[in-house]
Amino acid sequence: GSSAMLVRLTELLYVEVLRRYMQQLGVGQTGWLAGVQDAEVGRALRLLHAQPEREWTIEELAREVGVSRSGLAQRFTELTGESPMRYLTGWRIQLAKNLMLQLALPIAEVADRVGYESEAAFNRAFKRNVGVPPATWRKRSA
Repeated sequence: GSSAMLVRLTELLYVEVLRRYMQQLGVGQTGWLAGVQDAEVGRALRLLHAQPEREWTIEELAREVGVSRSGLAQRFTELTGESPMRYLTGWRIQLAKNLMLQLALPIAEVADRVGYESEAAFNRAFKRNVGVPPATWRKRSA
């Protein structure tokens, strides 16, 4: 029981440190945590994280959040430092990396799970973001 309690206390400590850090973010701070604190951008981030495989457009994301397309794009970029679609691509690549390391899935299945319609599109996006194709990255990281 003590190891389970230690794990839980560690989680609580982490959450408290993160909460306090977020409270101390100054005006003009950018990044993911700054975006999470904003009502509209935070909602957009939650949607992107919950459904990364969805075929998002900025119009559809803005409609789900309940704001204008241009307003969301501008606010999101101001707070996070990147556009919503660029953020989504980065998030998908992070998820793909985790899938490739944790599961022995074919690259095509990884691509499908993170929202790419084709393995070729996934390969291009991965290489553009990481610098090497997914298969090469997987071999180097294994």
